[in-house]
Amino acid sequence: MRPAGTSPDHWRKSSYSGEGDGNECVEIATSPTHTAVRDSKAPARATLTFPAPAFGAFLGALKRAAR
Repeated sequence: MRPAGTSPDHWRKSSYSGEGDGNECVEIATSPTHTAVRDSKAPARATLTFPAPAFGAFLGALKRAAR
């Protein structure tokens, strides 16, 4: 079962994925309670789903590490 908001029309790639090899990226779909992540090269394969607060904390940690 997929969380709300993860139908194909709700998936989006990072703005950093660029042109050409832009498929070398992950895509995300969000709902108020969950964030789903998939490989843009193989969208029909497995999707990882995280509670929204946990994914937000993960992104925050990545941003702090990049400074």
